[in-house]
Amino acid sequence: MDSKEGAGPTESCPEGGELVPCEVQAIPEPYQGMEFESEEAAKVFYDEYSRRTGFVMRVMGCRRSDIDGRILARRLGCNKEGYCRGKSASVRKPRQSTREGCKAMILVKCDKFGKWIVTRFVKDHNHPLVVSPREVRPTMDEKDRKIQELISELRTKRRLCALYQDQLTAFVKEVEEHNNQLSKKVQIVVNNLKKFDPVEMELSHHR
Repeated sequence: MDSKEGAGPTESCPEGGELVPCEVQAIPEPYQGMEFESEEAAKVFYDEYSRRTGFVMRVMGCRRSDIDGRILARRLGCNKEGYCRGKSASVRKPRQSTREGCKAMILVKCDKFGKWIVTRFVKDHNHPLVVSPREVRPTMDEKDRKIQELISELRTKRRLCALYQDQLTAFVKEVEEHNNQLSKKVQIVVNNLKKFDPVEMELSHHR
C-alpha cells in the first residue's frame, strides 16, 4: 500500500525474520508533463521508481503510427496489472497468479518535437508494496548470484544507453541550430550581393 502523505521513502530490510522500514534514497515521483528525451529513458526512470517504491514494472501496450509504424505512445505499469485469464491445462499444480488487477501506471507520448511526455499517472496500487533488500542474500546459490549480476549489469547498460541517446539527441539539435544560423547568414550575404549588382552595372555605364 502507498505510504502516507508526508512519510519519507522506506525500504523493507530483513532483520530477525521481520520486515522493518529502512531509509532509502528518494527518487522523483512521476507527474503529468514530466519530460524524457526518449522512450527508453522513460522506461529506465519508471523501472528505478518501481524498485524504490516497492513493485515490479511491466512494459505494457503501445500505440504505433499508421504511416511508418513507429511507436507514438507507451504504457508502463505494475506487474500485478490485469487478472489471470484462466486455469492452466497442465497436470502440474498451477502456480499462484500474481495478477491482482492493479491500475498503477504511467502513459508517455511522443510529441512533435520528439520529447516523451507523461500524459497520465496513476499512483495508487491495490496491493502491499515491499521494497526488496539491496544486498544479495547469503543463501543464494551460484546461479542466483549470476542472474542478479546480469540483471544489475543490464540495468546499468540501459541507463548508459538512455544517457548516450539523450546526449546524441542534444548534439544533433545543436548542429541543426548551427546549420540554420549559418544558412541565414549566407542568405543575408547573397541578398546583399544582389543589391550591389545593379549599382555596379550603373557605375560601369557611366565610366
